[in-house]
Amino acid sequence: MITTPHWQDADTFYEQLLDAQAGLSPDQLQAFSARLVLLLANQVGDAAVLAECIQAAREAA
Repeated sequence: MITTPHWQDADTFYEQLLDAQAGLSPDQLQAFSARLVLLLANQVGDAAVLAECIQAAREAA
């Protein structure tokens, strides 16, 4: 799992993320976030890395 900054263009990504969420209801935002997580997880693909990411996110909560 990569924990150091690994962005090609963080500002553009953040802007795209905010634009995609604009105007969504709380339910739509939750569904959007779930779909995005699944799409990104599919890009990672490695079950061990995904498990580490889940654990790290949980610990940060």
